[in-house]
Formats: sequence, C-alpha cells, structure tokens
Amino acid sequence: MVETTLSGAQHHILTNDYASEWMGIEVLKLDDGHATIRMHLRQEMLNGFGMAHGGMIFAFGDTAFALACNPANPTPKQAANITVASGVDINFIKPAFQGQVVTAVANRRASTGRSGLYDIQIYAASPDADATDPTASDPGELIAEFRGRSRTISKK
Repeated sequence: MVETTLSGAQHHILTNDYASEWMGIEVLKLDDGHATIRMHLRQEMLNGFGMAHGGMIFAFGDTAFALACNPANPTPKQAANITVASGVDINFIKPAFQGQVVTAVANRRASTGRSGLYDIQIYAASPDADATDPTASDPGELIAEFRGRSRTISKK
C-alpha cells in the first residue's frame, strides 16, 4: 500500500487508498495545509485521443487535495474528524501524454471553522526530467488548475 514514500513522508489516509495505489502516486512532501505528489502516466490512463483521461488528472488532483486537507499525524481530537471535499472545480489547460511525469502541488488558501479553500496546480514533465529529485524547482508545464472547497465532519 502507498504509505511510506520517497521523501519518507507518511499519511494514514493512503493506507487503504486502493485508487492511489493503482495510480502509482508517490508523496514527495507533506506539511500542514500542503502536499506535493507525483505519478507516471501509463497507457491505461489515456483516453481515446491518446492523452491523459481527464478523470485521471482529476483523481490525481483530488488525492493531493485530500492529503493537504487532513493532517498526516492527527492529534486525538483531530482523529475524531475527517476533512472531505464539499465541492471542486478543475480547469484543464494542456494535455499530458503517456510516459510523462505529473506533479500536483496542493496549498491551503483559507480556513475558517470547518471550511477550507485549497488550490492545486498540476504539472506534466517529460519522463527524462529529474524525477529522482523531489525538491526540483521545475515540475514541468502547467496542465490543470484544481480548486477544492473542504468541510471537516465527524468520522461517525
């Protein structure tokens, strides 16, 4: 299961996240209100036009959103709650193709009470880009902008 990652970052919500495991998502960085992840685009992630299926890019951005919304090491009080999407918008800017490495960078923009606002930028780079350096300053070309609205609710 996806739990310990290249950066050594761990997030409990990935323990049983079979979709993220299938996508091959790697966590590069986790901070309060922030997550950076990446994956390699495979043939089975393409649509009939030979480009990344919009649903794959959306699911990828949604995983970054979830990681940024939920603390990696919750306190006992935080562990009684989960933060979920109350709504999202995505704008597809450019296509991505098989073999490219996509990176999502999620950041909290605002948080009030149980509600939050997050922006996620999704980039694509050639497969020969320096995929071994999780701190690389150039994640590639911007291919999508994802804006998520969150709501913290009880686990019960």
